[in-house]
Amino acid sequence: MINDTPMGTRQWAVVVLMVLLNALDGFDVLASAFAAPGISAEWGIERAALGVVLSAELVGMGFGSVILGGVADKFGRKNTMLVCLVLMAAGMWAAGHANSVTPMVAYRFLTGIGIGGMLAATNAVTAESSSTASRRAAIAVYVAGYPLGAIIGGIAASEWLLVEYGWRGVFDFGAIVTAALIPILWLVVPETAAYHASKGNLDGVNKTLRAFGKPPVDTLPVLDTSDSKPKVTDILSNPKLRPVTLLLAFGYAFHTITFYYILKFAVQIVSDYPPGYPPQDAATVLTYANVGGFLGSALFGFIMARLGIRWPTAFMLLIGAIGVAWFGMGRDTLGAWQVATMVTGFFTNAAISGYYAAFARGFPAYARGTGTGFVLGIGRLGAAGSPLLAGALFTALGNDELLTVSIIMAMGSVVSLVLFLMLPERDGDEVVGLAPGKSA
Repeated sequence: MINDTPMGTRQWAVVVLMVLLNALDGFDVLASAFAAPGISAEWGIERAALGVVLSAELVGMGFGSVILGGVADKFGRKNTMLVCLVLMAAGMWAAGHANSVTPMVAYRFLTGIGIGGMLAATNAVTAESSSTASRRAAIAVYVAGYPLGAIIGGIAASEWLLVEYGWRGVFDFGAIVTAALIPILWLVVPETAAYHASKGNLDGVNKTLRAFGKPPVDTLPVLDTSDSKPKVTDILSNPKLRPVTLLLAFGYAFHTITFYYILKFAVQIVSDYPPGYPPQDAATVLTYANVGGFLGSALFGFIMARLGIRWPTAFMLLIGAIGVAWFGMGRDTLGAWQVATMVTGFFTNAAISGYYAAFARGFPAYARGTGTGFVLGIGRLGAAGSPLLAGALFTALGNDELLTVSIIMAMGSVVSLVLFLMLPERDGDEVVGLAPGKSA
């Protein structure tokens, strides 16, 4: 009924709210990066300790994606999103009132758990509340919400929050907006009909259909209770799927090491690097990085449609690595820093889009969900390790060794490039569809 009928106002309202929640996630993930100069100045901590703070929510996101993603299938998408909003609001508010590294790490980890679960649930709600005809557009708008949230958050942080309230205001603002969305979600979003149907709940299905202005149904199809979904161990023991899975997983993880170096440390670097800029000015580079990332992701989709995935993605990985090393050469003006981060964000984020396309085509349909989940889980290790590695390098080599550290961090994308080009291409159902016209 939802697939085959035009979308009504309530359905579009649900999609818009999912976009806002995804934008909120984009802001929350980078809140610690916006606040980094203020935190290090107030607490007098070195970059190694700051790296722990910057990685905490990324580690939490990994746990949240696994734990709360399963909760969404068991207890419902709406209930899971409400729990995630509570966790995020509490974690953000507590972070804004932390006074040392240890509690800050705990609060950012808590926030990350909420973000990870939210990303899994909102993606499902967007797809399950949309008609077949409008689903691609709805998901495209939803995906764009994440970098847009980071862009809008960066403008708010640099132009208002850091100026008027300091670094704590960034977290307090995130907490207030998050809490404000709890009653809105409660009132606007019904539990999805797909979830109710998976539980055999006819009354729940019809309640959702009524909320969307659809006629009720009399019966539900008989559920297939056979467990055909493979486990990760099944995929890793399959001689055809194992190389694809491992190459995608570790290739993606190495690229996220390079990718999150810019997203997490750029503001701190621009604030410290001579001549040095106040936190509110340094924060603008992260806005430009996300503008570049948004454009790179959007335009790269058209490139892949014409040229395939393999070589365009490899090229983006190479230019992204060069861009990160180029960033490490330093800049004399804030405008030059902004251009450098935007260019770097363009290519590194385009490569992320290439990997996501490879995930979709790299696994046959029966193993796609499990394989993609495993790959993303391994990728979280690279994301979480990136600030830790960069912080340790700055501590060992010195804060003035920006070029050396940047070259080392850029090597993540170089390793990723090698692993990506090692991906096999096969015809038939089990295909890494990296060439034009191929599909899984």
